[in-house]
Amino acid sequence: MTRLLLETLKNNPGDRVPFWFMRQAGRYLPEYLETRAKSKSFMDFCYSPDLATEVTLQPIRRYGMDGAILFADILVVPDGLGQQVWFETGHGPRLTPVNDEATFSKIGMTGFHEKVGAVYETVRRLRKELPDEVTLLGFAGAPWTVATYMVEGSGSKDHGAARLLGYSKPGLFGRLLDMLVEATSEYLIAQIDAGADAVQIFDSWSAALPEPAFDNWVIEPTRAIVSRIRAKHKEVPIIGFPRLAGSLYKKYVRETGVNAVSLDTGVSLKIGRDIQNMVPVQGNLDPWHVVAGGGGMVAETLRILEGLAGGAHVFNLGHGFVPQTNPEHVAELAKTIKTFRR
Repeated sequence: MTRLLLETLKNNPGDRVPFWFMRQAGRYLPEYLETRAKSKSFMDFCYSPDLATEVTLQPIRRYGMDGAILFADILVVPDGLGQQVWFETGHGPRLTPVNDEATFSKIGMTGFHEKVGAVYETVRRLRKELPDEVTLLGFAGAPWTVATYMVEGSGSKDHGAARLLGYSKPGLFGRLLDMLVEATSEYLIAQIDAGADAVQIFDSWSAALPEPAFDNWVIEPTRAIVSRIRAKHKEVPIIGFPRLAGSLYKKYVRETGVNAVSLDTGVSLKIGRDIQNMVPVQGNLDPWHVVAGGGGMVAETLRILEGLAGGAHVFNLGHGFVPQTNPEHVAELAKTIKTFRR
């Protein structure tokens, strides 16, 4: 049994390009919405192995992706650290802010694995229920991205609260990132122990940081996580996703030590090919092409497949599916990828 996606992440590509999609289990699927309605809150949904396993499997049944990504949320980690996390309809995530010594003192690793243990159970169930050829992907948010939510207490357009804390109280902010490095490393190692074949680190908000901050808040924590995982699981691929990092993408790859990297929609195929000379790449179809569907979506998909055909490539989106996506367009996209040959 060969897991094509796993082999590609190990830089052993075949003639067919494997694929999975960010947010492939999501609100665009009617079966997802039906399952989601069975849970009283989003965090309860994430902590229900029955429901989380089911929604992870749904897109695999429908489209036959080569990879299944664990259904959870990046805010499981701060929740496990003792920060109160909840979701408000129409507003997204809400957290009790951690932005000074008093609030920082209330969080920590005590009881972390017990709090998030249901996620590990979901991974164990998925490994048993997935077809043998499907690669199981675990994931976590990167420390910088998770910290932006923890400090702000919600999502943010400019992540100003986290940036201000980092600049004005670098010692406190550094301790928060260190705690997140420890928690995220242990969280991902536990997912691998439970059966994940590879893991992805999502740094969704790495854009627009000046280079020194990018080095200290994005590269250094990610490098530390990669090192900790490698000490326990040397052969497991680690995928980085420094979304919108622009000109710092290559530096991120060189200095973090990730095995593969996801490309956002703004990364050109020329740059993608340059990065392919370093590590396998994932990406990078604009998810709004899938909303539009039709010949434009197919043409853009083939452009990406052909443009990255010279190296190890996992087809994916440049960011996740949006709720407006037509499931039939996803079926056409999957068919286009499956029939392409290098």
